[in-house]
Amino acid sequence: MGRGLILSYNDIPRDFNVARHFLDANIEAGRADDVALVTDVPGAATTSTTYGELVALSNQIGNVLRNEGVRAEERVVLALTDGPLFVASWFAVLKLGAVVAEVYTFLQPKDYAYYLRYARAGVVIADATTTPKIRQVRGDCPDLRTVLVADELELAPGESSLGDALADASDELTHAATTKDTIGLWKFTTGSTGAPKAAVHCHHDPLVSHELYARGVLDLAQNDVVLPIPKLFFGYARDLTALFPFGVGARGVVFPDRSTPERIFELIERHRPTVLVQVPTMMAAMVAHERAQSADLSSLRLVVSSGETLPEPLHRRWLELFDVDVVEGVGSSELYHIYLSNRPGQSRVGSAGTAVPGYELRLVDATGSEVTVGEPGELEVRGESAALFYWEEHERSKQTFAGDLVRTGDLFAQDADGFLFYRGRADSLLKVGGIWVAPLEIEQCLQEHPGVAECAVIGRAREGLVVPVAAIVREPAGAELTADDVIEHVRAHLSPHKAPRLVEFVSELPKTASGKVDRAALEAHAAAATAEATP
Repeated sequence: MGRGLILSYNDIPRDFNVARHFLDANIEAGRADDVALVTDVPGAATTSTTYGELVALSNQIGNVLRNEGVRAEERVVLALTDGPLFVASWFAVLKLGAVVAEVYTFLQPKDYAYYLRYARAGVVIADATTTPKIRQVRGDCPDLRTVLVADELELAPGESSLGDALADASDELTHAATTKDTIGLWKFTTGSTGAPKAAVHCHHDPLVSHELYARGVLDLAQNDVVLPIPKLFFGYARDLTALFPFGVGARGVVFPDRSTPERIFELIERHRPTVLVQVPTMMAAMVAHERAQSADLSSLRLVVSSGETLPEPLHRRWLELFDVDVVEGVGSSELYHIYLSNRPGQSRVGSAGTAVPGYELRLVDATGSEVTVGEPGELEVRGESAALFYWEEHERSKQTFAGDLVRTGDLFAQDADGFLFYRGRADSLLKVGGIWVAPLEIEQCLQEHPGVAECAVIGRAREGLVVPVAAIVREPAGAELTADDVIEHVRAHLSPHKAPRLVEFVSELPKTASGKVDRAALEAHAAAATAEATP
C-alpha cells in the first residue's frame, strides 16, 4: 500500500486482513528482530517480545483455535490480563477470519455469563484471574465448547491447557481469505447507562482509524514507545498500544498489574515512553501524588486523554506540573476509535478539539437542523470507521446508525474557531422548572470548588418533580465542606435553577471497568448512600 496515508475506504484493497497488515507486514519490512512489546511484571525480569516472536506465537494460537473447531465469523472471547499472550491471541482470531471480542478481567461471574451468552462464543481464552469465575457460570453458557486456560491450573471438565496445545502447534499459519468488509471485531459499549452491547466492525475500520488518527493526528512513528494507563481490554488503550504502533513498527509497553500513580511514575522512568495513554481519573491521581514534583516525565512527547471529559482545572494543573502536551480526544465503540481531537502543540484547554481529518461532524437540534455557534446540539459523525450495527439490537441500531453516519447522543457546543466543548449526554438532560439543564455543566462548576475531589450530577424525582442531585467525593483537605457550601458555589457561578437541590457526600463514585462514572449504578444506589440533604 506504500508509505502514504490511506485517506479513504476506496484506497484500501479488497483483500485485506488486520493481522496481516499490522503484524505480519513487519516481518516483510525486515523488522522480525525489532521489539514489538515490552512486558513489565512486578518481581520479575522485564521481557521483550520481537515482531518475529509475536507472529510465531499468534500463528500457534491460531492453529490451536482451528483445532478447537473455530470457524470463520465465529466469536472468540478473550478474558486475559495484559501481556504478549493477549496481543497474540487477538491477532490470531483475526487471522482465522473469526471475530474477536475482549472482556474485562475483574468482572463478576454473572457478567462473564452475560458476555459469553450474548456472543454465543464456542471458545474463550482465559487465565488464572478469570477462569475460576467462568467455571461458576459454565452451565449457563450452552454454546461454550472449550475454555482454553492459559495458566497452570488444575483443569475442570470442558477446559484445555493452552500451554500444552501450543507445545504441539505449528508456528506457520495461512491467513483466511478475508476482505476489508469481512466482520472481524466486536467493540463493546462501556455499559455506563445500560447493559454493554457490541458494535460490530469490519476489518477495514482499524486501518481507517490508524491512518486518520494515529498517523494523521498523533503522527505515530517507528521510534515511538507507547505506555497505556487503561488495560488492553479497553479498546482505546489496546489500539494505541498494540495495534496502531505496529502499523509503523513502533513498540508498546504492557504490564499485568493494577495502574496506580506510583506504578506509572516507575514505568515512565524505567521504559522512557514517548506517548502516554491516559484517562482523567489517573491524571488527577498523579497530579495529587507526592511524587508529582520530582517525577521525570521528560521522555514524553505527548499524553493522549480520552474516555471521559478532562476538566479544565486538571488540564492546567497537569501542564504546570509536568509540562507535557495533552491531546484530548473523543471516540466511541460505534466509530471504532477517536474521531474528534485536539492536535499536538495546538490544544485548546477545556475543548475536545476539532474533527479528525476524514470525519465530518454536525451539531443538530431535535429537528435535525444544525445549531448556531455557541448553542448545544447533538453530535452526528460521518466516517468510514463506523460500525455496521449493534449485535441483536435492531431498534437501537436504527436510532444510532445510518450507513456511515453515527448519531452519538453526545451534546457539544462549538466556538467561533470550530472547537467543540462537551455538554453531556442528550439523554441525560434534566428538565428543572420547565428548563433543560445539562448535568455536566453543573459538574464542571462543582469541580472548580477546592473542596471537591470528584462529583456527578443526576436527576431524581421528588414530589413528582425532577431535581438535580450532586454526589460528591470531598478532597481530604475539604472535610468541612457542607451541602450549603456546594449549593451556594453553584448559585454564585450559574443560573440559580441549576443549583443541586440535594447534595450527597460519598466515599467514592461507582465506576465502570473503563473508569467512567457508572451513572446507572449511581442512580440505583443513591438513596442508600450516606447523605446530607438541604431542602
